[in-house]
Amino acid sequence: MTTTPPTRTQAERADQARVRILDAAVRQFSEKGLAGARTEQIAEDAGVNKALLYYYFKSKDALYTAALEWVAAEVQARSMAVFEGPASEGEKFLRSVLNHFDRIHTNRGFQSLMQQEMIRLHRGEDNSLSSLVEKVFKPLMEKMQEVLRAGIASGELIAADPMQIHYAATGANVFFFLSAPLMKMVTGTDPLELSALESRRAKSIELLGQTLFVDRRHGVELAARVLDESPMPKDGGHMPRPAPNELAGKAFGRH
Repeated sequence: MTTTPPTRTQAERADQARVRILDAAVRQFSEKGLAGARTEQIAEDAGVNKALLYYYFKSKDALYTAALEWVAAEVQARSMAVFEGPASEGEKFLRSVLNHFDRIHTNRGFQSLMQQEMIRLHRGEDNSLSSLVEKVFKPLMEKMQEVLRAGIASGELIAADPMQIHYAATGANVFFFLSAPLMKMVTGTDPLELSALESRRAKSIELLGQTLFVDRRHGVELAARVLDESPMPKDGGHMPRPAPNELAGKAFGRH
């Protein structure tokens, strides 16, 4: 007996269209900025007409905000998921730092958008950082600090200032990627070449295992296991996009 495959509902088709528009918008805005990106190109990349783009997003500025919040919501969801489960605080910390490295590596579009927003902030221009801080970065920082304090209190992690540990671990990731073009000039090798990325990623977690755990052997073994269970994603362009029924058009409930 043959069955007729289910057809997509109008709502599902609309969600798919919004996903394509948001994905294309992230790429265009991250590459060309708010001023340089063209809605005609975004619509073409998304495979929709311009009228449909403006039906869902009333203006270019509204589309930019929706795209930024959409990709930020995905970053927040994936980052917070690292803290779930029965792992020790030390393991959660290592996995969070590893997730942070992989997030920068796999989601260059988000990193570019955040750099643009930081420039606007420094210039005193309108920006979207206040909203992102409250909905993404503040909850992530608070969770990381909670994990670090608990790890120190339990005796698994050394008794150091939790914020300094946070700066040292994630700050090293940020500096590595920001300094990559200069380091390529200095060393003659490309830090962002795949084997170099894999090596730096592993060494950063190994160092944390060797230095931040009271029981150094435990830290070394834990770092090795975390790395073994978390191979580096190969896609350096962007992380997988959220499913349409999860985030498309619903970034923080505003669209």
